[in-house]
Amino acid sequence: MAEYEKERYGKILIPLLTSFCEDGRVDFERTAALAEFIIDQKKGDSLVLAGSTGEFYAMSFDERVRLFETVKNKVGDRIPIIAGVGAASTIETIQLAKIAEKIGFETVMIVSPYYTKPNQEELYCHFMKVATSVSLNILLYNIPIYTGVNIDPSTISRLAEQPNIVGIKEEAELNPKQITAFLNCTPENFVIYNGDDTMILEAYAQGGEKRIGGVVSGSSHIIGHLIRSMIDNFLTGKVQAAAEMQQRIYPFLKSMGQNNRINAAPLLKEALRLYGFDAGYPRAPLICGTPNEIENIQLAMMQLDLLRK
Repeated sequence: MAEYEKERYGKILIPLLTSFCEDGRVDFERTAALAEFIIDQKKGDSLVLAGSTGEFYAMSFDERVRLFETVKNKVGDRIPIIAGVGAASTIETIQLAKIAEKIGFETVMIVSPYYTKPNQEELYCHFMKVATSVSLNILLYNIPIYTGVNIDPSTISRLAEQPNIVGIKEEAELNPKQITAFLNCTPENFVIYNGDDTMILEAYAQGGEKRIGGVVSGSSHIIGHLIRSMIDNFLTGKVQAAAEMQQRIYPFLKSMGQNNRINAAPLLKEALRLYGFDAGYPRAPLICGTPNEIENIQLAMMQLDLLRK
């Protein structure tokens, strides 16, 4: 197992959108092309495959494996890639993790099992069974708004004792101070990533550059360069400039959740299309943006000078 180096993965980890055709099939080549687009545009430092933004929950086991293989083969070593291997059952999570390890991934991200709402002991056993089944570095993924269950700090403290459980992606908006609780109950080398684009500065304010790895940011498909500027300003003491950038990008971030949309993937795809890259369709039950939603996205992008010329 290679040691996890947060500097190698960088501060902006992009959960790659998965491109689907209009009939619902996965467009693997277009997804790989999107990865190359992100690399060429220098929007992020790493990619996360089959995350929530990648609509993993709507994909079959075989589709996820093919996604891992296609993107890794296309990208090579040009950018670090993390495989999202979380599933509703422990056995499927282990199977996906073992395949990711065989393909050549060094790090995987594992969301809490969804739908079943496991208790804390069940969560602990789930993650430990996966961690002891592979030699990969493991990033936990806590997102109660999707899974219906929170990984409590006491459970994180126990899991952090396992050598290859190296960090966590925390959805921060619903419980913004839990990052501090995680910091206080884990060792210095346990890395915490903010999982909510609206909470980047708040995360860094709690843990600083030493403990906060960065952000897993869907919006960075498009505004990664602005988010990088905001982070750099904050970490070099230019707090006012960072605050002003957060205020500037906030309307765009909020436009991704119009009409109570929880998953930003459909509207991110609309924004990407306006930006110059057609990332295809979402997979049902998610639907494309409405004309009104797209108009609101255009207005937000216009304010940031992001519209394709």
